Amino acid sequence: MAEGRRERADAARNRRAILRATEELLALHRPEQVSMEQVAAAAGVGKGTVFHRFGNRMGLMRALMTERALALHEAVTTGPPPLGPGAPPDERLLAFLDAVVDVVARNKGLLAALGHAATTAQRSPEDARGTQPVYEFWHGHITALIGQERPDLDAGLLAHMLLATLSSVPILRLLEQDDGRRLADSLRAQATALLNTSASPTDRGTKTSPAPGP
Repeated sequence: MAEGRRERADAARNRRAILRATEELLALHRPEQVSMEQVAAAAGVGKGTVFHRFGNRMGLMRALMTERALALHEAVTTGPPPLGPGAPPDERLLAFLDAVVDVVARNKGLLAALGHAATTAQRSPEDARGTQPVYEFWHGHITALIGQERPDLDAGLLAHMLLATLSSVPILRLLEQDDGRRLADSLRAQATALLNTSASPTDRGTKTSPAPGP
């Protein structure tokens, strides 16, 4: 029994070491320049261990992005306001956009690689599939907050439009020279403007049920 626990602890330690080594390598190199062999050497594990745990290079990139996004997920669902529950929807939306920009700014190379995988889904569907859970959570949460504040708006489409900004090549290039504050301020201004815009005569008085979200 003790041996089984030791093996699980070793596996968890290897996973942390591999993800940490990947993050350190990504700080120095573009994702396409980071090989599984480099990661294994930097983590102090065998190459087979990396392949066994993550499958391929894109699987490793997805796992790292998921790890980075998990802290944000926990802050949104159980953390203090305004990011967590308890604050008005408009305040939570602005806090969430700030937090997402921070994640993107710290993982811009990683997101660029994942975004490229998504655009090549017809060639490599298994590479694009893993990009969806993080995006789906971000999109669902933004949709819910916009829907709660402004049920007359097309919350789902607006959420896609806000998030699309974060994966564009010009924005990722901008983040290479900036800490993300400029982007965060602009997204806040955009979100505030859309929440404060007047309803059209057609939509005025029309209420739609907001999407469920954390």
